[in-house]
Amino acid sequence: MHEHPAETFVSAAASFAALVRKIPADSWAGPGLGEWDLRSLVGHTSRSLTTVTAYLEQPAEVEDVASPQEYYAMAKAYAARAGSEAIVRRGRDAAAELGDDPAAAIDALAAAATAAVTGAEDRLITVIGGLGMRLYTYLPTRTFELAVHSLDIAAATGLPCELPEEVLTEAIVLAARTAVHLGDGVPVLSALTGRTTLPQGFSVV
Repeated sequence: MHEHPAETFVSAAASFAALVRKIPADSWAGPGLGEWDLRSLVGHTSRSLTTVTAYLEQPAEVEDVASPQEYYAMAKAYAARAGSEAIVRRGRDAAAELGDDPAAAIDALAAAATAAVTGAEDRLITVIGGLGMRLYTYLPTRTFELAVHSLDIAAATGLPCELPEEVLTEAIVLAARTAVHLGDGVPVLSALTGRTTLPQGFSVV
């Protein structure tokens, strides 16, 4: 059954919030991902909630980005121009905004994002770079981020992470479509079918 993009996003948000609630108090300052400690990793992931809420308040007039995979190709180029330092800094800034009770803050952000997308029309919104994109096209990119970083959090903490089937499916499909869009479809298909292996460090994002 094909899930609605908003419903899948809500499912991903709920799964992420439930995982964060399980994080032990003494783990927040521990390792997260790359240069981020765990709190900064969670802060970075929370931006997939806050951007949805914020962008819904920023209408656009022109559709510049027509698909989630096109968004990721654009975002990859944007990140290359901005540099990794800017991404690391935004994660740390988002972590600071979570306050003294980050789990409660994530619950509140997930609730706000859920309320924002529930019943929302597929209208044009302004996303990163000032580009116009339809809400239902943007939401799968946020579901992808929530899914991937939930796995990162689980790996960093040793907590189990059972992603909802519809979330995992949408994330995997988007990764595959992005690979094709970037010209990497053949090596990805070959790897998925056991013919070859992907180069170390390969990523579609």
